[in-house]
Amino acid sequence: MPGLGADGVWDPLGLGRAKGWEVGDNDWNESERRLEGSGSVMALARGGRSVKAMNTGAGGGGDFMNDFMNSKLPGKIGTVLLLLILSRVGTYIPISGVDRDAFAESLQGGGNVLGYVDTLTGGSISKLGIFSLGIVPYINSSIIFQLLTSVFPSLKKLQKEEGEAGRRKFQQYQRYGALGFAVVQAVGQCLYVRPFVEDFNLGWLVESSAVLTAGAMILLYIGEVLTELKLGNGTSLLIFTNIISSLPSSFGQTLSQASEKGDAATVLPVFFGAFFLTTLGIVYVQEAERKIPMNYSTRFQAGGLAKSSYLPFKVNSAGVMPIIFASSLLALPATLARFAPNPVIIGAAKAVYPGGVAYVPVNIALICFFNYFYTFLQLEPKDVADQLKRQGASIPGVRPGAATSGYITRVLERLSILGSVFLGFLALAPTAVEGITGLTTFRGFAGTSLLILVGVATDTTRKVRSEIVMSRYDTSLDDFYKDMPKK
Repeated sequence: MPGLGADGVWDPLGLGRAKGWEVGDNDWNESERRLEGSGSVMALARGGRSVKAMNTGAGGGGDFMNDFMNSKLPGKIGTVLLLLILSRVGTYIPISGVDRDAFAESLQGGGNVLGYVDTLTGGSISKLGIFSLGIVPYINSSIIFQLLTSVFPSLKKLQKEEGEAGRRKFQQYQRYGALGFAVVQAVGQCLYVRPFVEDFNLGWLVESSAVLTAGAMILLYIGEVLTELKLGNGTSLLIFTNIISSLPSSFGQTLSQASEKGDAATVLPVFFGAFFLTTLGIVYVQEAERKIPMNYSTRFQAGGLAKSSYLPFKVNSAGVMPIIFASSLLALPATLARFAPNPVIIGAAKAVYPGGVAYVPVNIALICFFNYFYTFLQLEPKDVADQLKRQGASIPGVRPGAATSGYITRVLERLSILGSVFLGFLALAPTAVEGITGLTTFRGFAGTSLLILVGVATDTTRKVRSEIVMSRYDTSLDDFYKDMPKK
């Protein structure tokens, strides 16, 4: 199901993995090497097949392709691509009675909050397609219910302590919430485009709202099916596809703006250099971990190859959510000013608008606050300490229980500071690039979109590798038992 991992940790975009819940979460390749050296049945089977491969002269590339074709991956990848194509088709099926060209032109102004959401939905808002709402209603519902778990202990117990049945019930509540948000947002969007409707009336409002709500729920179902295929979080894959689809138009606008300025030879290298360096920085930080060594009361020794376990914490465990929360609050005054043109509200909207006097300090303050809050919302030190104690694990030099909880709290606090600096850089990168080059297209795409792209790509790659390794072991065991002498 989108939004919740197998351990009940909420992560709607699939980026802020709370890996600390799994002690010793080593890479699949490391696990494979340990198995091969341990004398286990899997290792014997793997070794037997390796001998066969060497005898037949099979190369590493051929071995990989055999593993890939013998696994369920080709069928799963085909299904994923089919569902993602279906999610894009709905973008181009418009709701009736609206001047789409005029509405799309109104979204071209940089900094428009709908313009940013339009990027995340792959242009479905500007095209006014039946999938215009995207999976935003589900994300909103997930945010609300996750916040409610910190207020109502019964919801927290349902999510984390009642097993699979409790998680399914919690997810059902989120679906109901998503339906409610979809109805409200559908009506709001229809009212928002009212100036561009040829014949606005109650019948059109009801019909269009129903179509948009149905589209949002169809996307929610597609996201759940994608998640069940175990090649990535369904919600993340949908957003990833939408952002990728907007890349050509974003780069096209960049080239057009640079040509109009007449100094493309100077501006474009700076722009694309900033784009490349930002991507490189995201990859580095996304893969960065703070590894806390662990000791166990009983250790499994396998031929002297036992490897020290560790408790990994991501530097940016909160992912992109703090930026999204901060952007939503910064956009609130502008939204209120549209419906209630009060001078005070208009002044506040101008102050926190990109380029305004208060935009940078307020944005950084909100990002730091939400990053700290969200880090501890998805990973509670006391729960981790209790789980370590139950498993007979301890941190060297730290007593189990309250001392371990305090130690983990201090580690997370320091990591949240580093994460805040990183997210603040991503949020301000478009402003800096715009100030140097004068190009505004990076404002709409932003470092936020790059963070989502990199996070989803690395997560999906990891899951594909895991699928290949698991299928390799399944095949190896079958070969091993088949070659065993029968008594």
